Amino acid sequence: MEHQANILRSITYIKQHLKSQLTAQQIADHAGYSTSHFCKIFSHYQKIPLMDYVRTMRLIAARQELLHRAKIIDVALDYGFQTASGFSKAFRKTFGYSPSIYLDRHATLGSETPSSFVHFNPEEVIIDFRYKRSFKVAGFGIETTSSRESTKDIAAYWEMYVGENLEQKMYDLLDPPAHGEVGVCVSSPESKTVTYLFGVIVQDYFKITKEMMTCTIPSANYVVFTTPPVDNIETVSSYQEDPLAEMVKETWRYIF
Repeated sequence: MEHQANILRSITYIKQHLKSQLTAQQIADHAGYSTSHFCKIFSHYQKIPLMDYVRTMRLIAARQELLHRAKIIDVALDYGFQTASGFSKAFRKTFGYSPSIYLDRHATLGSETPSSFVHFNPEEVIIDFRYKRSFKVAGFGIETTSSRESTKDIAAYWEMYVGENLEQKMYDLLDPPAHGEVGVCVSSPESKTVTYLFGVIVQDYFKITKEMMTCTIPSANYVVFTTPPVDNIETVSSYQEDPLAEMVKETWRYIF
């Protein structure tokens, strides 16, 4: 637990100094470890080498800043890259597309009017890297085609649903070991389908019914985005829109 607390403290330090010339020794000194020992425990807990984590966090921060700066080279230099081409190469390797393509895509998505129902501050989004072991999910959902139309199909699924309270039904039938719902959207390149599932985490599939769907999530390194906090106690009874749902929507917009 002490190691984890010190790693979290070091991550805060890293995020506060992304534009500085950070070294592994500086970060280790701040955490109170020798450089070699800290690099080992950081990789063990975060499942990513220390300086690879620093580089990734710099690219994530730089990508967000690209939306508010005129020149790619200015952002690249601010985050420790010597040339625009070096920055573009690292950017493409991490995200799968170049900075210029990212700006083009965001311009297209940005043509949609953001929600005015909630105040979304991207600086409040918490980004974390975590290793998660495989887990099983059971619940209700649909299987649709792997295309742009899949999002419309998922939205239509909820708009057209009339029936029992699915959330309560899942808890009554599956009796999961812990409270908490999950939404899963998994594509299958082989069958060109997308499985959308609203469910709970279960230990096995023995209690599922014929109308339910299941999905086993593989062990992997995941990037976890936590939405800014939402207080919907006062608004839940006076607004048709759900502040949490709107904040999740804005977080998705920020991610893409």
